[in-house]
Amino acid sequence: MNIFISNSSDEPIYEQIVRQVKALIMAGKLSEGEALPSMRTLAQQLRISVITTKRAYEELERDGFIESCTGRGSFVKRQNPELYREDTLRKIEAQLTSVCNMAKTAGVEPEELCEIINLLYNGE
Repeated sequence: MNIFISNSSDEPIYEQIVRQVKALIMAGKLSEGEALPSMRTLAQQLRISVITTKRAYEELERDGFIESCTGRGSFVKRQNPELYREDTLRKIEAQLTSVCNMAKTAGVEPEELCEIINLLYNGE
């Protein structure tokens, strides 16, 4: 499992782990029943605190992506892609609500905002 941590990112390390593990699972690169590295092993590989990996694994378990069995480890759970998509859409809506409020305050028209989104989305 290849996880890359950026110390210069504003995103907390545990969230970087969660995001990347979710992406690996949804892309099929980690399959149902596959064992994840132990919290201690992952912490050593990433040179971070075990507390950080524990928090990431707890969040992944809470979100239904993994299940942990005492004495056995953590394993990828069977996924429902629609639930993941719904969760992602909910997060996008929250971010866009903030962006829309900022745009309204600055007098940015909806057409301009759509143009900006299209440019960013298409990488231009």
